[in-house]
Amino acid sequence: MSDQIEFSSFYRLLNSIKEGESEKISLLNEKIDELKNGQNSKSFLDELGSLYLSIGITELYNFTNTKDLQEIGLIDKEGWETLSSTNQQELPVYLANKMIEYIKDNKKVKELAVKWNIKEGEIRKHITKMARYITEGIIDVIE
Repeated sequence: MSDQIEFSSFYRLLNSIKEGESEKISLLNEKIDELKNGQNSKSFLDELGSLYLSIGITELYNFTNTKDLQEIGLIDKEGWETLSSTNQQELPVYLANKMIEYIKDNKKVKELAVKWNIKEGEIRKHITKMARYITEGIIDVIE
């Protein structure tokens, strides 16, 4: 598998909204739906990462209790500590756990294995690593 998995265009879109380009919010919502459905995925890793991005953003909204990325970007250290206390875990752990739970609860390993004609064990090897990778990307954008 030589194709590199990267989601920089999505992260740039997130960042532009965080920086005030609110006219791009509808594009973000379309992109989240597209990612959730695995449209345009080139491999099982690409699809897993795409799914995690859609879950990550949705759960970021849930964690912070707002869909306003500008507002999220302005949360200070104390604000994050309060949110971590309220949610009983820090954001990175929360996001990664939600991604992994979704995969397990929705039997996505089997679905991806069948779709991409790959062994389930190969997919399982990447579940936690990809959750961390996507979570880091989201955290980088909102900081």
